[in-house]
Amino acid sequence: MTGIGGEAGARAARSRALAVLRVRGRALGVALLPAAAEVILLTGGATGQFAGPGWDLARWIVGGFALVVLLAAAGVALVVARARPAETPTVPVPERAAPDLYRLVRDLAERLDVPAPSAIALTPDCDSWLEDRTHPAHGPPPRETAATPTVPGLAPGDAPGGAATAPVLVIGSPFLWWMRVAELRAVLAPVVAGTGPSAQPDIAAARRFVRGLDAAVAVSATSGRCPLTRGVCGALGWVARVLLRACREHAVLMERGVAAAAAERAQSVDYGPRIVAQEQVGLAYAGWDRLLTRVALPAWRMGRWPSRLDAGVVAALTELSRRDRLAADGFTSRLGERPACDLLEEPGVADEAVSLLAARLFHGAPTGPGPQWS
Repeated sequence: MTGIGGEAGARAARSRALAVLRVRGRALGVALLPAAAEVILLTGGATGQFAGPGWDLARWIVGGFALVVLLAAAGVALVVARARPAETPTVPVPERAAPDLYRLVRDLAERLDVPAPSAIALTPDCDSWLEDRTHPAHGPPPRETAATPTVPGLAPGDAPGGAATAPVLVIGSPFLWWMRVAELRAVLAPVVAGTGPSAQPDIAAARRFVRGLDAAVAVSATSGRCPLTRGVCGALGWVARVLLRACREHAVLMERGVAAAAAERAQSVDYGPRIVAQEQVGLAYAGWDRLLTRVALPAWRMGRWPSRLDAGVVAALTELSRRDRLAADGFTSRLGERPACDLLEEPGVADEAVSLLAARLFHGAPTGPGPQWS
């Protein structure tokens, strides 16, 4: 059950989503105006009210202009609908590689009374979010190559793709290795709660429209085209940017309303442990940032590719916490609890895939296998 704050957030998000859709409707109306004027002129000519050479010339001019506008609008709509939205590079985790993790997330979604995420993926970042990958342009997942990091057990078609009906849950790998199972569940509760508003049709349609506009701007900015194509793409980019500016404020407020509704709903699940777990979020962030800048980056520059970055964060934070005289008395008992990475069938292989992805994102590792260093 959601409280008054959650209901207000959901209502605000839906009203802003409708505002985004109204921007789309107004754009369609503007594109149809010349055609409507041509219909009026043709009707007047047929009834004899708009007769004469001047009216004939007006019908030809307005008709040609309406045809050009309709073709341009159809082209923009086609690009917005089919352009591939940006997708965060992640390591997909199939259910067979982490049945316990999927069970935890589904149990959490059931307690929150929201749809469960369609899939789970890992990212080399200290953050977790929901990512919609239901756009038709995503299509079936690309064929895996030897250079694509993945978790064993992923068969073709198992990766998050266009067939999914719910967002993909992206989990920061440092959280999965450093946190205990109860802490991870508490931290993921507000994130998983976001699948509820995501299933609302108006919010989903508004998000698809905004992502399509963003993808259209990216398509128009692609270089290496002939002058004529550059002109067409420039016009496409201008239209997409105008529409983005028109709905930007509404989209931002819509996402704030979704976040407020999700946070309010999540208060009924593990609220107390979540407050305690926030301290571990800060520790994981600090440890991950320090490891990347002090250890991983120098290693990448030397041509070495550390394959156990997440395990390194855990080892470093554990050692520092044990040395800290101000560490809480319950630290030892916390380490005795089950770590969240045990929810994976093969944590070491997943850590290696995430470490390789981190090297590619933050340094630009070669596509082929190279010397490893743990």
